[in-house]
Amino acid sequence: MNTIGTLFRVTTFGESHGGALGCVIDGCPSKIKIDESIIQRELDRRKPGQSKITTPRKEADQVRILSGVFEGKTLGSPIAMLVENTNQRSKDYSKLKNVFRPGHADYTWEEKFGFRDYRGGGRSSGRETVGRVMAGAVAKQLLARQKIQIFAYAVQVGPVRGEKVDLRAIEKNLVRAADPQKAKEMEAAVLEAQKMGDSLGGIVEILIKNVPVGLGEPVFGKINSDLAQALMSIPTTKAFEIGSGFAAAQKYGSEQNDPFTVNKGEIRMTKNDAGGISGGITNGEDIVMRVHVKPPSSILKKQQTVTKTKKETDIQVTGRHDPCIIPRFIPVAESMAAIVVADHILRYRAIRAF
Repeated sequence: MNTIGTLFRVTTFGESHGGALGCVIDGCPSKIKIDESIIQRELDRRKPGQSKITTPRKEADQVRILSGVFEGKTLGSPIAMLVENTNQRSKDYSKLKNVFRPGHADYTWEEKFGFRDYRGGGRSSGRETVGRVMAGAVAKQLLARQKIQIFAYAVQVGPVRGEKVDLRAIEKNLVRAADPQKAKEMEAAVLEAQKMGDSLGGIVEILIKNVPVGLGEPVFGKINSDLAQALMSIPTTKAFEIGSGFAAAQKYGSEQNDPFTVNKGEIRMTKNDAGGISGGITNGEDIVMRVHVKPPSSILKKQQTVTKTKKETDIQVTGRHDPCIIPRFIPVAESMAAIVVADHILRYRAIRAF
């Protein structure tokens, strides 16, 4: 499947070393103001070559809106957007044609399709997320009409874990951490892994503010299950949790339950271990999620593998790769969350039309 969403539907296309990547959004309401510079800003947050702890591959990632927007507003017709690949070095991958890289999707794609694009992983590459970010930027502008805001930030990189959440700090450090005191330690850990020819993973938290009550559809349209699907579909994501997450397994019910209260005439919770979702439906509190991201698989260290003819061999991956994907993963995570919430906003309106 290359499409996500029920009413706000996003299809992405393109390969890492192909001519271009892009997306088509179908179902976006008409007359939504679209600022192309916001889409470009989101792409700039995701693009390679932005700092010393990301891949040195340089791509302009310049957005082209092909359809669906006129005079700065959506038409209600499909929105097509495109980014051209301009700095591929496919020769870096020629020696990988007949071997499988550990940690990558080479083997499984070969077995499933019987043929694969070995240049940078083709469609299984993280570069596929360009289309997601363009679509997410449109979704964010739709959500801004509802004053819904989405933030993602690093809470852990390798062994270094943040202790504070200062949303103002996210774009002021290379790892996009919300704890400015721990950001330098995280950066140093990435540089040390890079020096060793290795890589690091981490944990990203996603915070969605000003979410109305009532988004989500039981039984199989729960918003938490849709968010989990969307975030787990991002390459390198290995685990998902919401609210207290994995810690809930160690709690008593009396500790996990969020007591109700009335605040300024509104029903609220006194804490938020549910992560803003009860029974698959938003309850008015902030949605709080975390995703666990594995270390990038392309490393300079020698690794054991096999060839397509089932001969054991060693492999040492060369080329331009991220020692830690967290900084560039963050705008992708925000985008996927925005796409899901935008879809559920439209689905809610379909149910509560009057």
